[in-house]
Amino acid sequence: MWRCWREGIFLRELGMTAPILVLGGIWGDQVPHYLLHDLTMTASSVERLEQSDVIAGQMGVKAKVHLKIDTGMERIGVHYYSAHTIQETALLCANVEVEGIFSHFANADSPNLTHARLQLERFNEVLRFYENHNLSMPIRHMANSAAILHLPESHFDMVRPGIMLYGVYPSSEAARSVQVRPVLSWKSRVAYFKVVKSGHPVSYGFTWQSDHPVRIVTLPVGYGDGYFRSLSNKTQVIIRGKKYSQVGRVCMDQMMVNIESNSAFNGDEATLIGESGSEAITAQDLADWAGTIPYEILTNINTRVPRVYITENKT
Repeated sequence: MWRCWREGIFLRELGMTAPILVLGGIWGDQVPHYLLHDLTMTASSVERLEQSDVIAGQMGVKAKVHLKIDTGMERIGVHYYSAHTIQETALLCANVEVEGIFSHFANADSPNLTHARLQLERFNEVLRFYENHNLSMPIRHMANSAAILHLPESHFDMVRPGIMLYGVYPSSEAARSVQVRPVLSWKSRVAYFKVVKSGHPVSYGFTWQSDHPVRIVTLPVGYGDGYFRSLSNKTQVIIRGKKYSQVGRVCMDQMMVNIESNSAFNGDEATLIGESGSEAITAQDLADWAGTIPYEILTNINTRVPRVYITENKT
């Protein structure tokens, strides 16, 4: 939660003037920072809403908030069956503007949408509070990437694409009702080449060895960069337009790739995620090999990995 508002402040310092809604929960001592930097808060409890009202009054400003309703995620937010308490409290807060109200799906990426539809029904019931009291409806939002694809009736006034902004689907089972393409590639370069004899184990723990001489290249990337150790002996890398198997345990800063009898030179590009020639490796591929989801693969590419931003020339 500390990172949430710090990221918002960082965007303000970069000159961003657009509205910024911080979706995480807050502690009371963070409220002044939200107000000073014009960040919209998530009010996930009556206590935090009232606290925001008091602090905003002391600072002589208006706090913008979105009410968080828990319809079945059991993470943060007021339970849907108690939502009237925070909605009624908001009417008494003179220094708070309830700009929006939202919930979050727990299973919108599942082939069985029964629970997701139940959550949607619960949220709609909460929204009837405004109709029943002849009040203006706040901005309503609930749809994450999976719900954007599967539940158009949940789109309301705005949607919250997350992983789809990377051009990646939330799961291999997700519908392709919106076409996306990846905006991210992860690449390294060959740092070392050697011939390894038959029966000579590679990397820590002796988890892999060949029964014949092979050519092994080393890449300067490992779990210290966010390339999971659990991918050891499971994943592939593209070098010179061909897919090769990673072998031995992935190290903190390095990993080895078996190119058999083929050639590679120091400095050759190695594609970890992305396309090269006619071959491709996706974030979903790495997720499948690691036994996780694409979200975890992408969010673990840490700040040690340099970012290169490419602007597409449309002229």
